[in-house]
Amino acid sequence: MAGIPLSDDYRVRRVPAVTYLLIAANVSVYLLSPMSMLAFWYGDSLMARLCPIDIYVAQWGAIPVELLSGQQLPYSGECSGADYTKIPWVSAFTAMFLHGDAIHLLSNMVYLFVFGPVVEDRLGRLRYLGLYTVTGLIATYAYALGTPDADMPLVGASGAVSGVLGAYLLVQRRSRIIFLALFVLPIRLPGWVLVGTYFVIQYFLYVSVSLFPGADGGNVAYAAHVYGFIGGVIGGLLIHRIRWRSGTRLSDVY
Repeated sequence: MAGIPLSDDYRVRRVPAVTYLLIAANVSVYLLSPMSMLAFWYGDSLMARLCPIDIYVAQWGAIPVELLSGQQLPYSGECSGADYTKIPWVSAFTAMFLHGDAIHLLSNMVYLFVFGPVVEDRLGRLRYLGLYTVTGLIATYAYALGTPDADMPLVGASGAVSGVLGAYLLVQRRSRIIFLALFVLPIRLPGWVLVGTYFVIQYFLYVSVSLFPGADGGNVAYAAHVYGFIGGVIGGLLIHRIRWRSGTRLSDVY
């Protein structure tokens, strides 16, 4: 989207500890990875880091053909020293904490910082953490099912963050968001408009790449965004049904 969300007008009633911990975990993993220039032990130049990055992503990223077969592929790159053991289903989880560069990380964390506290406050900490994790895994495996022969690693928290946005649409769509349009113009929008627009754009890009496989998708897994969002909507709906049946206020559940 041509802009970034800045804040939500919903006042959370407790410190969004899970959201802050998730952001801290994502940032820490990036800073300690070879993609970060702060991790000097991987080398002091980009050229020196190319092989460490390639091996690191292959080891911890989610590769569709590995996820569906349950078997680790032999490392196919040209770098030496790629001696590692990988459990494919574990990589579906670890891949959610990897990011290709600082922009990739920042874009995901901004959305998580704005929308995460609201969803965490409405669902409760444990349910929120469960929703984040499960929608991230759903997004990864859905992407794998759509590209079963792909051997390029999938990384990033986008699927899980999309799940948070999907749940937001169910639990707090009436909030208003301050959005920095074109990165310079602050405007106030209903939350459902911003989140709904996000989904429509991701779905359009997903369909476009699916219909025209040769088109440049920018190596972005739009399918993971779409299915993560749908998973969040379903998760939010199920939690609402649990609240309706039990008579429990979501805001009182940890």
